[in-house]
Amino acid sequence: MTRNDAAAPDRVRTVVTGIGVTAPNGLGTDAYWESTLDGKSGIAPVGRFDARGYPAVLAGEVPGFEASEHLAGRLLPQTDHMTRLALVASDWAIKDAGVDPAQLPEFSAGVITAASSGGYEFGQTELQNLWTKGSKYVSAYQSYAWFYAVNTGQISIRHNMRGPSGVVVSDQAGGLDALAQARRQIRKGTALVVSGGIDGSLCPWGWTAQVAAGNLSTGSDPGSAYLPFDERAAGFVSGEGGALLVLEDEEKARARGAERLYGVIAGYAATLDPRPGSGRPAGLGAAVRRALADAGVNADDIDVVFADGAGLPELDAGEAEALNTVFGPGRVPVTVPKTMTGRLYSGAGSLDVAAALLAIRDGVVPPTVNVTPSSRYGLDLVTRQPRELPVRHALVLARGWGGFNSAVVVSAV
Repeated sequence: MTRNDAAAPDRVRTVVTGIGVTAPNGLGTDAYWESTLDGKSGIAPVGRFDARGYPAVLAGEVPGFEASEHLAGRLLPQTDHMTRLALVASDWAIKDAGVDPAQLPEFSAGVITAASSGGYEFGQTELQNLWTKGSKYVSAYQSYAWFYAVNTGQISIRHNMRGPSGVVVSDQAGGLDALAQARRQIRKGTALVVSGGIDGSLCPWGWTAQVAAGNLSTGSDPGSAYLPFDERAAGFVSGEGGALLVLEDEEKARARGAERLYGVIAGYAATLDPRPGSGRPAGLGAAVRRALADAGVNADDIDVVFADGAGLPELDAGEAEALNTVFGPGRVPVTVPKTMTGRLYSGAGSLDVAAALLAIRDGVVPPTVNVTPSSRYGLDLVTRQPRELPVRHALVLARGWGGFNSAVVVSAV
């Protein structure tokens, strides 16, 4: 039996009316979804800079993106590559929703994004100018182009969205946390929020920081470098991009004649892991149970899990244990489509939510590529090809560096 938040008249339902995707295996929602269902990977040797001198040499880079084809020339000198991706994704999401935020009542639309690094490539360029040429050669835009909140600010300016806004910094979990913040604002009366995450720090400065964490795969074969829930797993591949979504109050969306409602952000929960060595259990299982409770669904109602899929044996084991405890071993299909994009940091969770919404729309679960599932994890991992099945409720998981755990339940309208 299912009881979602539609059954609670005092709770506003938050629906997704628009999706904008910039992903390593597809520029635009349709291209991304087609590639994902085809099992097409965007992981390849790093092309944005020469990474041959680093231990890690692979990444997921957004293909065919020329910012000048999408944005006015005046924006290019003041924005990082990451922000340009975010601006384009926001344009596409808003167009997909069929709404003009500038025509809404003042302060009724906001922007809440997630970030893990800010505009590192822009910052690196300006620091190099400072070191080699002097301070007068540092751009005035450096004051904000590197900052975590820059995507939120630039999107809000571009679309005259002056309502409740903000930025969430919780690494890989950030994309889900931003959507939850947006849902909270909509329940308080905000009509529309652009939310999610677009990330990217594929430059020597950002790459050095990522390598230093010790979690990146050092493999050179794109087909075997990132293998969550596989005995060969030895780290993950980094990437850039993500997804931005338009979230609205369902009643207000229907009243304005929204063309489509992709689904409902029905449940959310977040936890933090305890201090290592404390002997206390990790928090992912608790996040899952609380998200289900928030959505008003039971474990048996979940049709598919979009797993975090760290690609690190200890973390994979912890995630599998949490899932098996809540759902039972092999009782629910699990997929990790980010094996085709790499882990996009704050962009990963919102991209998985976009995939979950498209899975609901089309009745199909995308595959986890390249992976040979290890039986010790006890998961029903969808591999090799898509699996056709009706999807009413999907669970999306994300974990961030430092113990962040987030879970979102996405449901059909």
